[in-house]
Amino acid sequence: MMIDKNTTLDPAHWLDEYGNYLYRYALMRVRDSAIAEDILQETLLAAFSSSQNHAGLSSERTWLVGIMKHKVVDYFRRVGRMTQFQLITDDEESEFENAGPWRGHWREDQAPVNWPADAGAALESREFWETFDRCLLQLPQQIAIAFTLREIDGLNANEICEILQITPNNLWVILHRGRVKLRRLLEAEWFQKYTPSTPVTQKRPKTHAAETTQAHLSYQSAAA
Repeated sequence: MMIDKNTTLDPAHWLDEYGNYLYRYALMRVRDSAIAEDILQETLLAAFSSSQNHAGLSSERTWLVGIMKHKVVDYFRRVGRMTQFQLITDDEESEFENAGPWRGHWREDQAPVNWPADAGAALESREFWETFDRCLLQLPQQIAIAFTLREIDGLNANEICEILQITPNNLWVILHRGRVKLRRLLEAEWFQKYTPSTPVTQKRPKTHAAETTQAHLSYQSAAA
């Protein structure tokens, strides 16, 4: 539902009406309850300060989420400047053969397992997405942030490299390791254990939706 441009926003009800949704949105990305709460507060303060600039191009919640997106990215930028975050170790055992006639092929003990033919049905299972979220939480911070920006928020490689201050090659390595780790976790925690049972009654939100240029500028201005 679009808000009429002449409608006055009511910041007094934001926390009660949108607080839980915004908190979960932040928590899924930053993986720390205290940081998620801080980002929620920053978002509401920024929205209150710029409420007079709301152009009425989107719903109130969508506008708040847009502001929070920028606050989350600001947090990732701060994390990306930390020396520890920039360290990429190469001490992990390769999942591919390094020599011999099978060089470049999957190692037998590292190869993906066969997923059931109806693996797509997992997307309609609430338990699967709960398992997916738990698996995502087990990824190292560096990998989880890059994976979230790319696969959940839909940013391109150049945007992610700019935010995290890493090279395209480093990003490729990070994303590759993230997908491999997440695949292994899902195989162990879901495909080898559970069969989808409870259907999802509400579709998961799209990872990233197209926004008008004006709306994007409105979010960015409010988050500044």
